[in-house]
Amino acid sequence: MAFDHVGARPRIAIEWQGSGPLVVFLHGIGGNRTNWRGNLPAVAEKFTALGWDARGYGESDDYDGPFRFADAVADLAAVLDRMDAATAHLVGLSLGGRIAAHFHAAHPARVASLTLCDTHLGFGHYPEKVRKRFVQSRRDPLLAGATMDELAPAIARTLIGDPTDAETLGLLTASMGAVRRESYIKTVTGSVEDDMTPKLDNVRVPALVLTGQHDRITPPSMAREIAARIPGSTVAVLDGAGHLSNVERPDAFNRTIMAFLEAVER
Repeated sequence: MAFDHVGARPRIAIEWQGSGPLVVFLHGIGGNRTNWRGNLPAVAEKFTALGWDARGYGESDDYDGPFRFADAVADLAAVLDRMDAATAHLVGLSLGGRIAAHFHAAHPARVASLTLCDTHLGFGHYPEKVRKRFVQSRRDPLLAGATMDELAPAIARTLIGDPTDAETLGLLTASMGAVRRESYIKTVTGSVEDDMTPKLDNVRVPALVLTGQHDRITPPSMAREIAARIPGSTVAVLDGAGHLSNVERPDAFNRTIMAFLEAVER
């Protein structure tokens, strides 16, 4: 696995393996690039598979000011430039899927395909009480002084499809606990008002919309709603998975995205 930092501060940490067309994996709001380590090797058999740490996450630098999707888009463009890639297949989970959609809206010619995993259209598409509960359960305790380690177990239990799967629950809890408190607060605050709907209106690249059977945050009905906005897109629902479908069902996830990516390349 190769590793590098991209750009000036905030530098973006990336790791990659394999060769061939570039596939970039974008983690969710409670993750980092290590969430994809059960997926990169399988994809790297036929592609260059790359995972990043978004600004403020993992081994990427912290940054001043609020979280803005436009900044994440600029960071992703720098990653493609670093890899000498005119285009890339984008695979984004939750927040990562929304970053991928924003990137396509800004740079449609640089996107070979979109895979939107466990992604929603924006918090405006949830009832007000759901939006309020999300902020109250995630941001407000941190503003009151809680640590990510204290918050992580409760959040992880809301994400997982099978709460009796202690090993995967441990992985999700550790991932959440590793997120930097200030970055998490900024990302929650900056993303909660975003509406992704307009970003999908002009998607004309091949698209896969994937979610977990038991995802309570972005259920299969929401995946179908997203797919209905993208002509020719495909929906895939992974049996037994929750919101972190790639971590909970890595083999099924890998088979699904590889079939899609290979079909696009053909």
